[in-house]
Amino acid sequence: MRSSPFDDGIFTMSGEDEISALKDMFRHFFGRFSRKHPKQGSEPGGKPGSDNQDGGSGAGAGARTGTNNFSAIGSADLRSPVGDAKEHYVNAVGNRGSQSTMVSLTQVVYVSKDRVYKHSQEMYPKPRDIASFDKYEALPQFKDVPYEEKQNLFVRKLALCCVVFDFRDLTKNVKEKEIKRQTLMELVDYVISANVMFSEDMVRESVTMVSVNLFRTLTTPSHENRIVESFDLEDEEPSMDPAWPHLQLLYEFIMRFVASPAMDVKLAKKYIGQPFIARLLDLFESEDPRERECLKTTTHRIYGKLMVHRPYIRKSINNTFYRFIFETEKHNGIAELLEILGSVINGFALPIKEEHKAFLVRVLIPLHKPKSLLNYHQQLSYCVTQFVDKDCKLAETIIRGLLKYWPVTNSMKEVMFIGELEEVLEATQSAEFQRCMEPLFRQIGASISSPHFQVAERALFLWNNDRIVELIKQNRGIILPIVFPALEKNTKSHWNQVVQSLTQNVRKIFWDVDRALFEECSAKFKEAESQTETVKSRNEAAWERLEEMAARNSTS
Repeated sequence: MRSSPFDDGIFTMSGEDEISALKDMFRHFFGRFSRKHPKQGSEPGGKPGSDNQDGGSGAGAGARTGTNNFSAIGSADLRSPVGDAKEHYVNAVGNRGSQSTMVSLTQVVYVSKDRVYKHSQEMYPKPRDIASFDKYEALPQFKDVPYEEKQNLFVRKLALCCVVFDFRDLTKNVKEKEIKRQTLMELVDYVISANVMFSEDMVRESVTMVSVNLFRTLTTPSHENRIVESFDLEDEEPSMDPAWPHLQLLYEFIMRFVASPAMDVKLAKKYIGQPFIARLLDLFESEDPRERECLKTTTHRIYGKLMVHRPYIRKSINNTFYRFIFETEKHNGIAELLEILGSVINGFALPIKEEHKAFLVRVLIPLHKPKSLLNYHQQLSYCVTQFVDKDCKLAETIIRGLLKYWPVTNSMKEVMFIGELEEVLEATQSAEFQRCMEPLFRQIGASISSPHFQVAERALFLWNNDRIVELIKQNRGIILPIVFPALEKNTKSHWNQVVQSLTQNVRKIFWDVDRALFEECSAKFKEAESQTETVKSRNEAAWERLEEMAARNSTS
């Protein structure tokens, strides 16, 4: 048997099975293009009723939502990232007969990079039915049992909590819900006070209980049928999950459990594997901000505790960003995911790896593009400035990236871009500044003369920053000729008095630093204005002559 690269021990496949699974995958993929489909239950070169039949829900909720890093052949989409940034999805649907066929969990094949693994039935545990208990009642408290029986009681309490209730109906199972809530509180207290290492049974059953209760289908509005307006999202009321009193205790349990000194890292790696993490990250789509906050803390603790999963967590978050940027532009948890990455970036060792630089270029900078930037700009700006603080040579890359995605018609986004630009420039060294200052100040000049007073005001506020003023003074010979026309136009014709006053202050700074250069720029501006007036007068005279000729021709 060949073991998979996953550390959770769930996936194993022999070489013969791997070849067979690959054949099945290609049959399904190329079967989309065939004109005639084989009869139900048979495949060319295959056996009737084999694993490559199409099954509707065999992959579970994770494959249905399309947010896991794995795809189920025959029951979900085959995910194939193309290029450096954008993912493209190919629908690898097998032949569908007249009768629907349910594929069991053991029949689902998962693809990861260049290897194929069969899915274990233990990956997606199912909730326990309350009918499986003779009587659903509270178990003894930990303080009431001998020390040697506490671990066994812990496992029994976990089994009791594997029953999932419907919290939308407040009148149903009221007693049982309270018993479960009290049991969860006892479990949290036990984990907090644990002074001996957790056994394998305790870890396995804990992960099972958390999976059963947390991993569920989220009631999120359809992305395709919803028009995303950039700044109307803040006005929407978030959807609060009625089960939150119990979910909160579950998150408290898993956070304490993962961070507990009594947790053996080897056991944690075995049961908190990549499938668990993938489904946990799916929950960031929740509309309940309280749940996303708990998910942020939980993911951060898993990242800190299980170092082996760090690359996978980063990659999965990146895939979520790619899908958000290039496809849906709708995701509820972008701000929380960026907060996680902000802490991760803060811990990067120097020199920064090429992998992390690629993350900056392919993920963080394109995240400035979506309309809903307002919802996560603060967290995004923090991540970007962390890169400049760690490596000032990245300033040019970031500035040019901001200029690439600079908003044209959205004034509020432009104000945010200027604010972020100021933070980046504060950490920029002179050499990097000189390489990008010309396109940068052409854009700043356009913002200075913007008819939207907030944009013009925010651009002029850059001259209140001592570090930026110092860089401008050092390179005034190039910068002043670029921005001088915008300053003169503001002084003469801008409708807002505050903008005019700020413009006068900026003009005075340049005048005090280099009066000769200022007068030279003023003379060139007047000459350019004179030439513009001459051309304008010539054009007007030409049009008048054309009108006279047209009038004469019409009367003749």
